[in-house]
Order: sequence, then C-alpha cells, then structure tokens
Amino acid sequence: MHTRLHAALAGALAVVLLWWFLRHANLGAVLDGIRGARIDMLIGALLALLVAYVLRTWRWQCLLHPVVGPVRFRPAFRTTIIGFAALGLLPARMGDVLRPYLLARQEHLSATATFATVVLERVLDLVAVLMLLGAFAWLFSGAALIPESLLAPVRASAAAAAAVALGLLGAMWLLATHPERFGTLVQSLARVLPAKLAGTLARTATTFGGGLAATREPGMFVAALLLSIPVWLAYALESWLVTRAFGIPLPFSGTFLVQALLVVGISVPTPGGVGGFHEAYRVALTVFFGAPNDQAVAAAIFLHAMSFVPVTIAGVVFMAQDGWSVRRLKGLASESAQAQSEGSGGRDEVPVLRPSGR
Repeated sequence: MHTRLHAALAGALAVVLLWWFLRHANLGAVLDGIRGARIDMLIGALLALLVAYVLRTWRWQCLLHPVVGPVRFRPAFRTTIIGFAALGLLPARMGDVLRPYLLARQEHLSATATFATVVLERVLDLVAVLMLLGAFAWLFSGAALIPESLLAPVRASAAAAAAVALGLLGAMWLLATHPERFGTLVQSLARVLPAKLAGTLARTATTFGGGLAATREPGMFVAALLLSIPVWLAYALESWLVTRAFGIPLPFSGTFLVQALLVVGISVPTPGGVGGFHEAYRVALTVFFGAPNDQAVAAAIFLHAMSFVPVTIAGVVFMAQDGWSVRRLKGLASESAQAQSEGSGGRDEVPVLRPSGR
C-alpha cells in the first residue's frame, strides 16, 4: 500500500510539473523545433552520453578496487546501465540500491560495502558538478553571460553547496579511516535499543565504512575524483550539443550552470525525473540565457528523452539477456533494501535469487 501511494503521489507531481512546464508553450512551434533539430549534433550528443557511462564504470572500478580488489569492466558496466535504467522503471530510486546489489551477486562481494561505493560516487558527482559550476561563475565567462543580479546568488549557492560537499567527503573519510570505531559507537546504542538490533547496526556500519576504503587510499581516490570531471564534462557536452541542435546559442561553459540546475530538477521524486528535469532545463535556458521559451521546451523534451530512453532500452536488453524481468528486479530491489537495513555485514547478505531461465 505504501509503495502504491508513493507511486501515485510521484505520478501526480510529474503531471503538475509537466503542466507547469508546458503552460506557456506553443505546441506547434515546439513540434517544429523538434523536427528541425540538427541530426549530426544529436548523434554526437548520444555518443557523449555513451562516453559518460564508460567513464562512470571506470570510476566505479577505482572506488571498488580498495574494497574488493579488481572488478571486471563488463559486469560493472552492465550493472551500471541496468541500475540507471531502473531509476526510470522502478519507484523510490531503487536503481541506486539495485546496481551495487546486482554487482555484489555476480562478483560475490559484500553488498553493504559495494553500496557504500555508490554513496561515495554520488558525493563525487556533487563535487564535480559544483567544481564546474564554480569554474563557470568565477573563472569563465559567467559574469558576461548572465545578469549580475543572477550571478551573485549563483555564486553564493555554489559556495554553500561546495561547503556541504566537502563536509560530506570529510565525514566519509572519518568513517573510512575508523570504521571499527563507528561500529563501536553504534553498538553503544544497545543502551536504548534491543541488543540484537544494535549489534546488527554496528556490523552494518563497520562494513559500510570499509566500503569507503577509497577515501583512505590517496591514489585511487584522486583517480576517482579526477574521473568525475570528465564524466560531467561528457554530460555537459551532451547537453550543449542538444541545445545547439535546437538553435540555441549556449556557450559550452554555460552548460555547467545548466547541469547544476538539472541535478536539482532530477532530485524531485518523479518517475524518471519527468517534469522536474524539463522545468529545470527550461528555467536555465530562458531565465539565465534568454532563450525563447518554445525552443527551450523543445530542447528540454528531447534532452530528457535522450538522457533516459537509450539507457532504459539498453538496460532492458541486458536484463533480458540475464533472464531478469522488471517485476523480478523490483522484488530483488526490495530484498536488497531490506538487506541493507538489516545488514548482516558479510557476503551472506546477498540472497540466493536466480533469474528466470538460469
């Protein structure tokens, strides 16, 4: 019942956001804009998106190496694609839990430690986006591209968010360097919690802290951090090519601001970022760069489709090849979330669940 209510509320929010996004658009002009988009730039954008997922996989391998040793590219890439496909197919961002869980099953790893690397990956994403936003606001042509009245809040927001991101990295480093101490701290909760529950939480915390081992290995951590920049440059290139394909003269550095707003947009809990993604992109182009509304709406629709449809199709293909269905993956995601909350702390936390046909 709770899942159905969540899905219904998310769907209703998506409908409201889409209405708001389209309320002033001339749909005829939007369709004309889509038909007139430059195909060569759209193909280039699709290739940039592929590069982003390859770079993401390499970065995940860097984060996993200090925890579990070398991980093969193929299973890491396939589970990355399936996980991002699941973000659009399953509710409550289950793809973020499913991705490390599937890799843990295939490579016989600790699911909790593998999940910790995905949490660290998300923090590195935030750091990379904010670094590019800061470069736009202070180093590149931000002051010349947008009004001073808008530039000041952009700089202030970037600085505040950067402080939060650095704080998260510091907290993860402390947890990674002293996972046993964190586990002991959680174990002390036995005074107010049942001893069995406190012990389970302590084991989970210790294993999770071990999964952040990349933060205490400078070489691997720096490699992962450096890979985060080209990951988001590839996403920026995708956005820039799509935007230019629709005739909007956006400078490449301007995409750094667009990406930051898109991150806010997709954080809105709607299926596949529908509505939130569209409106964030439209606001970025019309408010900050003065693009015509109909062109911005057309580009937003196409950019969202390119960002979600190809990875969803590829993810469904990989699921079918492995004998999975969306329904069975939803069940696995629920079990994985439950395992993370119960956390046995070892490899036995990955249940024996076979895909159909195997």
